[in-house]
Amino acid sequence: MTAPARTQTSADLIRAEEPVLAHNYHPLPVVVARAEGAWVEDVEGRRYLDMLAGYSALNFGHRHPALIEAAHRQLDRLTLTSRAFHNDRLAEFAERLARLTGLDMVLPMNTGAEAVESGIKVARKWAYEVKGVPADRATIVVAADNFHGRTTTIVSFSTDETARAGFGPFTPGFRIVPYNDLAALEAAVDETTAAVLIEPIQGEAGVVIPDDGYLAGVRELTLRENCLFVADEIQSGLGRTGRTLAVEHDGVVPDVLLLGKALGGGIVPVSAVVARRDVLAVLRPGSHGSTFGGNPLAAAVGTAVVSLLETGEFQARAAALGDVLRDGLTGLVGRGVVGFRARGLWAGVDVDPAVGTGREIGERLLSEGVLVKDTHGSTIRLAPPLTITEEELGMALGALAKVLGA
Repeated sequence: MTAPARTQTSADLIRAEEPVLAHNYHPLPVVVARAEGAWVEDVEGRRYLDMLAGYSALNFGHRHPALIEAAHRQLDRLTLTSRAFHNDRLAEFAERLARLTGLDMVLPMNTGAEAVESGIKVARKWAYEVKGVPADRATIVVAADNFHGRTTTIVSFSTDETARAGFGPFTPGFRIVPYNDLAALEAAVDETTAAVLIEPIQGEAGVVIPDDGYLAGVRELTLRENCLFVADEIQSGLGRTGRTLAVEHDGVVPDVLLLGKALGGGIVPVSAVVARRDVLAVLRPGSHGSTFGGNPLAAAVGTAVVSLLETGEFQARAAALGDVLRDGLTGLVGRGVVGFRARGLWAGVDVDPAVGTGREIGERLLSEGVLVKDTHGSTIRLAPPLTITEEELGMALGALAKVLGA
């Protein structure tokens, strides 16, 4: 008689990864097996409140019923055609996403990094064909402490040496200026500038929010100097900050919008470059492409995501619960927290280094049943699903107070 297979524990599974997975991540020691809403469960059945939400990829929580239903329905019909052929889901997705964002046309891609790479290509081609920049001289101005992805071109203009070390030679054509500094930005822009590429809120840097009027100043400068304003809203967009887009807090509309993460509902990778018609018109057959970009499954899920955002419910939830989050963090300042930055359901929390590093705080919260992710030094990020309840948010803040020794 064959003995029953032994159930693998979290420790077993973590050990099993060691010899076969590249060590490009240092995860917290939890092995997630199931999830629903704002909660995940490990292989032993322990439950954790997810306060990271896949870096905003899970804005609508784990396995949102409307998104799961859309995916199941499409899986039974058609998943992939490539863009060699049309599919019956893509036009609706593009039309509704363009309308939601106030722009004209959509270039569908898969990952956030692909959206950024595509945005860079579009900006350069626009500079040569429309602005008249001499061949191979286009420049793009970016901000220090940015995070736009991990490809070779993108890390070329990163200021994070951990992301850059060992990956050169780097792609030229980028000028780096301090974030939230309009004077430095203006000094860097010249007749070769194709675009200014920035995050309206810098996520990986610790949820760094610029001064009021900064984004409006970027918009005014780019209009005056005839270059594109490219806003990377891959983390900040689609409801996270209490608006559909973070740029709305400054009342501006960029020329090019980069979306990803939440656009796939935590189910499939979906990203997009959304832009003015005259900007995306520089692309012609053969100049850019993606086998999976705009596939029917992605379009079906993306359309369901847009449907959720069209109601305004999630933006309103993020705004209202953002006040709860801000109030809770304010009460912790001086009690283990030295400062924080928050907008909507997104916060960067600077912990007193004497209390612990960001990694150590994450490990302590794990033992309290709360999942967060550290960033640089003693900063942790809080970005729960927009479906979280006020009670659940209170639980997370209570756990944070406990591990800080407040």
